[in-house]
Amino acid sequence: MAHRVTLLPGDGIGPEVTAATLRVLEATGIDFEWDRHEIIGISAVEDQRPELPDDVPESIREHKVALKGPITTPVGEGFTSVNVQLRQRLDLYANVRPCVSLPGLDTPYEDINLIIFRENTEGLYAGIETYDERLEIADSIARITRRGSERIVDFCFRYAEKNGRNAVTLAHKANILKKSSGLFLQVGREVAERYPDIAFNDRIIDNMCMQLVMYPQEYDCIVSTNLFGDILSDLAAGLVGGLGVTAGANFGDDYAVFEAVHGSAPDIAGQGIANPTALIRSAVMMLRHLDEVEAANTVNQALREVYAEGDALTADVGGSSSTMEFAEHLAARVEKLLATSTA
Repeated sequence: MAHRVTLLPGDGIGPEVTAATLRVLEATGIDFEWDRHEIIGISAVEDQRPELPDDVPESIREHKVALKGPITTPVGEGFTSVNVQLRQRLDLYANVRPCVSLPGLDTPYEDINLIIFRENTEGLYAGIETYDERLEIADSIARITRRGSERIVDFCFRYAEKNGRNAVTLAHKANILKKSSGLFLQVGREVAERYPDIAFNDRIIDNMCMQLVMYPQEYDCIVSTNLFGDILSDLAAGLVGGLGVTAGANFGDDYAVFEAVHGSAPDIAGQGIANPTALIRSAVMMLRHLDEVEAANTVNQALREVYAEGDALTADVGGSSSTMEFAEHLAARVEKLLATSTA
């Protein structure tokens, strides 16, 4: 049976990297039925249309799984991020960002293999803000709940247990934010007791950042609150080549959305030079979620081989290939590996 998946190409370079990713998925031989919906962020608002049409979350509720390209979000004004809206409306409380080195890239470190688990629905991103126009004072409330803390930390431990990971580090600021970060740390310690076979420790967030820059190989799974997790995941992406090569996914109890974590890059949209690696790696995560493990492993192996050879990469990682030239080259490698495995 075909997998029915909601497809959200996004805007900017989104349609280009999405088309490239679909070509690679086609090469796996796995059948997909794509329920395609358009989300075009700022352009939609300019045309007096909702930035997140109701049919999008309805489709994800029906199919349970979505593949999503980048979407433009206004800075400092305008509508709430479509990404944030989707996470809150579908209760996608776990943002998972593997940061894994690719061969052949000129990066500060080699053999990085860590995962950031970010609470996705509360904290400072809950959007609880007030503004006193008379005094020109803005307040934001970081809402931390026991339920929200427990389910993201437990999700991290369950993922570690299922995937043979050895250690979980909880990042916090409980030395200063004694109530909010303090609650997150307290709950984290309680959850850790349920998983005695997985090592647990905690780090203050500023020290955590320093540790990742100095000793990233010493870390495995890192879990944190929304804002801290957002910062850490971009920092960790920088260790392995940047957002253009880093996968991302959002999980709830019922739904999963796999997405490129980089921006929509409207300045290069339509030029055919965008790197689709981030969305392709996110699609690998989707394949594993759908229990298509052989296909996931094959695409991952093909991607590593293509990067190691370096002959068909996009310009941002030192090559000269277009978006689709890279995708076609990768798809051919996937097909070759699959043919060899069945010979």
